[in-house]
Amino acid sequence: MTTRDAAVVVDEDIDFAPAVLDPAHIGDIEGALGTVSMRDHAPRRSWKRRLLTFAAIMGPGLIVMVGDNDAGGVQTYTQAGQHYGYSLLWVILVLLPVLLLCQEMVARLGTVTGVGHARLIRERFGRAWAAFAVFDLFLLNFLTLLTEFIGIYFGLGYFGVPKLLSVSVAGVMLFAIAATGRFRWWERFMFAMILGSFVVIPAVFLAHPRWGPIGDHLVVPGVAGGVSASAILLIVALIGTTVAPWQLFFQQSNVLDKRISPRWLNYERLDTFVGGVATTVGAAGMIIFGAALYHTKAFGPSAAYTDSGWFNHAIAVTLGPVAGGIAAVMLVFAALVGAGAVSLSTSYAFGDSFNRFHSLHRTVRTAPLFYGAYGVQIFLACLVVVLGSNAFLGTATQYVQVLAGILLPSAVLFLLLLCNDTDVLGPWVNGPVINFFAGLVVSVLVVLSLDLTISTLFPQVNGVALTETCFAAAGALGAILVPVLVWMRRRRIARGQMVDQRAVVRALDRKTWRMPRLDQLPKPRETLLRKVSVYGLRAYIVVAVVIVGVKVFSPFVH
Repeated sequence: MTTRDAAVVVDEDIDFAPAVLDPAHIGDIEGALGTVSMRDHAPRRSWKRRLLTFAAIMGPGLIVMVGDNDAGGVQTYTQAGQHYGYSLLWVILVLLPVLLLCQEMVARLGTVTGVGHARLIRERFGRAWAAFAVFDLFLLNFLTLLTEFIGIYFGLGYFGVPKLLSVSVAGVMLFAIAATGRFRWWERFMFAMILGSFVVIPAVFLAHPRWGPIGDHLVVPGVAGGVSASAILLIVALIGTTVAPWQLFFQQSNVLDKRISPRWLNYERLDTFVGGVATTVGAAGMIIFGAALYHTKAFGPSAAYTDSGWFNHAIAVTLGPVAGGIAAVMLVFAALVGAGAVSLSTSYAFGDSFNRFHSLHRTVRTAPLFYGAYGVQIFLACLVVVLGSNAFLGTATQYVQVLAGILLPSAVLFLLLLCNDTDVLGPWVNGPVINFFAGLVVSVLVVLSLDLTISTLFPQVNGVALTETCFAAAGALGAILVPVLVWMRRRRIARGQMVDQRAVVRALDRKTWRMPRLDQLPKPRETLLRKVSVYGLRAYIVVAVVIVGVKVFSPFVH
């Protein structure tokens, strides 16, 4: 029975969360490389069966990870190579476990709850906080989508394709592939684009890299020329393009849309790991490729990086026309992967927010709001790129990545609180090790943003000393605050003032536990930690965004 135009009839043998909002999210897993029946309970005892199952399930993790290396990523990574050589490679390696940690949590949320990320935020934090989170997502996703079409324009522009033709054809193609109502076709298209983006591998060898220094910079942190406000800005941009808020919303909803249940969660975790390794290799390759300009006289670190079109030309002058063409092709494929994933992330969140059908298994007729949001954002992004000047388009790309880095702590904090909500995840809640590292990630992101803020307002401050002071202060605060909060919690439990919910749910069976219907969920417990975290981070976001605005517009004022 098809789920595109009718409801799905389920029985007791089908593993699904009762809170599933769209019946199209229940059914067989129809992946680009295979199918898994929703009634398949057979154990995978042979490696052949495991590989076939993995091939069918693979997709959400790979797409969301490689989507990191989109058009904005290409510009940010290659710019890091041009200005700082190999010295920022360690940032990419450090971000890999952060990326895997965040995406594993959303994959777990999606499979267990059956509900998208935006809807969970609305149910557990209220409409105001949901509006705050989703508005941030819509704004950032639209700006990110602009960078994707900017990348398509600059990439095809290298071969002489007019802006109007390249951007409009790409937009029509992206909408047409998604609107077929066939999830499998859309995923195959994304896989083809991902495969094309790996032209970065031959690009690396064309750059004639020095492997010894590359190995050193992968494991030894440092910044060529020393830490400065510009370097911190670029590091925040690297974080924003490697771990972006849209990824959290995309993978959780895409896992639902692919109909992956907790039974197959380990395969989805492997999918995420493979994607994480692939995106790390690709990002490092782009930095190495960009470093080809680091020591050249014509295009050294002092040269202004105006846009990706400038970079393609510079690579052609430095390494030859073949390398310039590869850089342009790499940019186009990366932009198409990013555009497909980012625009879908917005549409998923839109459907979640308004409680409307939102699935690639549906047609335009049965999910008009979902596809309407998808088509409108693509059309508007294409329109802005066609009408915008090259100077504006080049500058916008980098600062979108910086804004993503600034907004990331709020997205990770909501994710962390959801993954510790025993009513939402039951026995699937985070363990102490995951909580420790996730809290550390939020802390580091906040410190880097504050570091950027101070460096922007007071450029005369020593960058190295400032960074060391900020991290030392944050470490001291954490060393004091965390033990105190843990002690207070244990004391309240011992006195009978609160129930240890984690101990209660730990005894439940993971194989059968699923989040109940949303209308059956009890109200979230308003703990002191929850209140302090959410309100404190909102204040941080307001200040940080204002400071980045000052950084962006100050040149025009003077």
